Amino acid sequence: MLNEVQIKFDAGSTSISRRPAMDAKDMARRQLMRQGGAALAGLALLHSHLLAQAFPARPGEEVIPWLDQPPPNPSGGVVENLPQWEELSSFLTPNDKFFRVAHYNKPVIDEKAWALEITGLVKQPKTLTLPALKARPRKEVVFTLECSGNHGFPWFISGIGTARWAGTPLAPLLKEAGVLNRGMEVVFVGSDAGEEEVRQAKMPQHFARSMSLVDAMNPNNLLCYEMNGAALPQPHGFPVRLIAPGWYGIANVKRLKRIEIWDTRFMGRFMARDYVTIREEQRNQETVWTETSVGRALLKSVPAKVTGRNGKYRIVGAAWGPSVARVEVQIDAGPWVAATMDRSEQADFAWKLWSLEWANATPGEHAITSRAVDTQGNVQPAMEDPRIAKKRTYWESNGQVTRRVRLT
Repeated sequence: MLNEVQIKFDAGSTSISRRPAMDAKDMARRQLMRQGGAALAGLALLHSHLLAQAFPARPGEEVIPWLDQPPPNPSGGVVENLPQWEELSSFLTPNDKFFRVAHYNKPVIDEKAWALEITGLVKQPKTLTLPALKARPRKEVVFTLECSGNHGFPWFISGIGTARWAGTPLAPLLKEAGVLNRGMEVVFVGSDAGEEEVRQAKMPQHFARSMSLVDAMNPNNLLCYEMNGAALPQPHGFPVRLIAPGWYGIANVKRLKRIEIWDTRFMGRFMARDYVTIREEQRNQETVWTETSVGRALLKSVPAKVTGRNGKYRIVGAAWGPSVARVEVQIDAGPWVAATMDRSEQADFAWKLWSLEWANATPGEHAITSRAVDTQGNVQPAMEDPRIAKKRTYWESNGQVTRRVRLT
């Protein structure tokens, strides 16, 4: 099982947001960024202050540790830097606290020698350096990135984070390249490389994923080169990665080197042989097995931490996925109670933070479960729901999460 774990994780998903009109705080951030290197420290302090306001700790409160802590990470360096949910203290996740996942090798790329190719079924193939990309129109997006394997294993429960990413939109570049009429698939190829074996045929391969041309032309997709106001860190895809709002991590290819337009579906390992969700379904009294490639992120929420102060307790958590409308919390076998949504930070594709004042909390061990509900009334499934119970692979595990805590 360890070998299987070591080859099956990626950190690429993204959610994106439409940025609101610039307010005074945004103007301050922009001004600091224009002032160069000496101002970056001040920018970091400003961000720290703003982030602290997004989910403030109450004076004198303490975090009550979860009883069900995850076991040690066995992935051998494939999955790294997993934070504890109890550490959640802000809307954005600092770069050094952001989880990391890598397939194949972890190449260190010289940005001066790097260039991105747009090729295949296009009228005008393009080659762009990093300065050329940075000279193009810039867009910032806030999104929540979740690995599709998150909660698929007992030790992997915090493969998620939220950051402000910046880059240039992808769609205009595809239009400039002039996709030919028969072009239907956009393949994103990374610099990460390894060896694959299919039917005893061994071959070198680069990490690659694809999406339809229609999906690739979504105006929210970015060729991203910044994370939280700094150059994209090497573990997160330096010098450029794809940001695809609303998709799981695997779709957001890191260390991009080439974008190819095809006239057929791409069937590489990470589209057709791996990152495939298998479910058992009942149709007209017949058992049918379905196989689908991991794609867009699903509705989900988690209890992040419990805090206490003067004998009173509060439950804090996060919810994400399509159009979260509300979150409900269940303590032990009690009724579902609506949580309070934190509205101090808003972003279309970022998580929503929530809290619940725990009335009448009693000493002893308790189970806490949360569920998200979207604007269409869809509810995050329970673990016994057939969508979860009959899923035979660990990808896209969005069942309700229960954590256990002991109060004294």
